[in-house]
Amino acid sequence: MNVAGLPAILNPNGEAGDKTTNTMYIGQKMSQINYGIINVQEDFNYHATLYQYDTHPFRTATSGGVPFGSGLNTLSKYDWVDFERIKWDQCSNASESDCLTPKGFTFMRVRIDEGVYIDMINLHTDAGTEPGDEVARRSNIQQLYNVQVADFINTHSASNAVIVFGDTNSRYTRSDDNIRLFTTQNGLTDAWVQAIGGKAPAAGADAIVCPEGIPSNINCEVVDKVLYVPISLVTNSGDAHEDNSATVDHGHTLTDHNPIRVDFGYTLSSGLRQSDLYGGPHGNWFNDLSSLPSSPKLASITLRGANRLDGFSLALTSGRTFTHGGSGGDAYSLALGSGEYITSVKLCWGQKDGRTRNFYAQATTNKGKSVQAGKTTGDCATATAPSGYGVVGTYGQDGDEVDQLGFIYAQHHPINTLRKNLKQGHLRNIPSDVRASSRRLMSGDHDSIGMEHCGFISL
Repeated sequence: MNVAGLPAILNPNGEAGDKTTNTMYIGQKMSQINYGIINVQEDFNYHATLYQYDTHPFRTATSGGVPFGSGLNTLSKYDWVDFERIKWDQCSNASESDCLTPKGFTFMRVRIDEGVYIDMINLHTDAGTEPGDEVARRSNIQQLYNVQVADFINTHSASNAVIVFGDTNSRYTRSDDNIRLFTTQNGLTDAWVQAIGGKAPAAGADAIVCPEGIPSNINCEVVDKVLYVPISLVTNSGDAHEDNSATVDHGHTLTDHNPIRVDFGYTLSSGLRQSDLYGGPHGNWFNDLSSLPSSPKLASITLRGANRLDGFSLALTSGRTFTHGGSGGDAYSLALGSGEYITSVKLCWGQKDGRTRNFYAQATTNKGKSVQAGKTTGDCATATAPSGYGVVGTYGQDGDEVDQLGFIYAQHHPINTLRKNLKQGHLRNIPSDVRASSRRLMSGDHDSIGMEHCGFISL
């Protein structure tokens, strides 16, 4: 939701009421409606008021008002394990004062439940329709997909579910906009496009402009968008809605953007699960999920360590081997026998050079055998596989050592059909129907995450 938080002297927005009062009402509405996740843009000089009246337990710290901050913040029921702010490489003042603030996007890895993470991006691109604006905005989206998400999603979110929220300042009907890169580069689905039948408006067609005030339906196009790509470990689907519940009070609108609500539901695969992540969000992202065979079985594990956990390898019975971290330390190996699998891994972590890393790992099998490496610390936890599951892969972040680590578990029966839905290493299997009326999706272990636009999530 764009909360129109630029100082009134710079951008009065033309809405009734003063901005401080309107922001107070927005914060109160956010608390009252209690969406799972809310992403906001233009949260600048009235940020303190917004947070004063909102009650979400997890909220990003402001990056500052104009001209210091990006205006991008998140208010959430759910905590996250990683957060970054990235500035656009290019801006334009051709018709708007976009260079007045460091616009860009934020990235966070949100923990919805044990072992269930969704990578979320909140963005705000260059505004205006002058040639300089179009060049800057195309650069923003190209940067997101060439430097950060084709690359950013590929390098930071491989095999993860991803949701992108934002004030894109773009329309499908505007030929000079490259908004379609969101779908062509990484296979994201626009929740609004799905809700209106699955076909985006044609480039060059007349703009489908929304009427003044609150639209009576979602058939008109707005620049605020939510896009998503699931994986088959956590299959999510979204329903798009215009939402006036957080933007109207005392009979008038509170901001010049209507928030977009998307209700997401997710279903966990019956064949695979993940543990939580342990350690710190540093180093290079890795995820073995997309490389698992259809019925994975662990043959052996090797841990390397001395003062810390330097690295490790998992060898599957299929011949596939996963190696992460560095080559330092001493190697300790454990071969698994018939019917044997790793049921738990104890990890300990601590600080090295100002960053949190894993210092110790001990893997234990269902037959009581174990292997360990590194040194214990005062901060430890044990990841335990669900009944009937065993470790077959890992995910996390690494470098010369292991910064962050979680485990992928497979069920022991041959019912693992999950990989059939995972194409070429990541993020596909987008549901074909997104129904504006649905609230709960699919049977099995599931939940819903309503989200609003730039926006809100209800989970």
